[in-house]
Amino acid sequence: MTSSELWTRATADRYDAEEHEMSSGSVLGPTLDFLAGLAGDGRALEFAIGTGRVGVPLRQRGVPVAGIELSEHMAAVLRRKIDEDTLPVTIGDMATTTVPGKFTLVYLVYNTITNLLTQDEQVECFRNAARHLTPGGRFVIELGVPPLRFLPPGQVAVPFDVSERHLGFDTFDLVEQILVSHHLTRDGDDGRYRRSSSRHRYAWPAELDLMARIAGLELEVRVADWDREPFTQDSAKHISVWRKPA
Repeated sequence: MTSSELWTRATADRYDAEEHEMSSGSVLGPTLDFLAGLAGDGRALEFAIGTGRVGVPLRQRGVPVAGIELSEHMAAVLRRKIDEDTLPVTIGDMATTTVPGKFTLVYLVYNTITNLLTQDEQVECFRNAARHLTPGGRFVIELGVPPLRFLPPGQVAVPFDVSERHLGFDTFDLVEQILVSHHLTRDGDDGRYRRSSSRHRYAWPAELDLMARIAGLELEVRVADWDREPFTQDSAKHISVWRKPA
């Protein structure tokens, strides 16, 4: 067991509805194109596959996909969509859990590397990816760039969403490199909001490159999004691809 916080049944059951925009064609189309291109004729392994937002449609595109997922509740939601023979999922943490076979692609999307709350565990995640890759295979991570430049002196919170039904902001512990995402979500029309929060360990691109080097992987490309826009100092996130030497 790693330090990752477990998703509850209630959170898993409402996850897809709350993340419906992330499941739209405009978001998933470029994501699937990117990943399918890297997988080629091989197999793909998704760390923290969750409810299958990416893994299920990638499998439907013809890419053989397997998954690792810490939360049995999230995996149960995925299982309502696709059977075990078509998309096998192993319950366990992404830092140490192994599955049979080798893969041309291992991927970890939507900031999920930050669910591992220590640097050591994040390093082990890279090592686990390398362990599963064929020579020449790739490890892909999608991760936001820590928005610390938006923090004026004395401020510890940065808002990331202010909409009709959701208020979201992150608070930062700059010493421990931990952020807490706070959510106020309005479920109905009675004016009440549900409050939730989750802890994450943020990491900079250069830090991830060092983790990859420790695991024997080499940076191949870093772009700003799934459409392969250039990564710049103004990019809010990055898609990074590391390659296992052939």
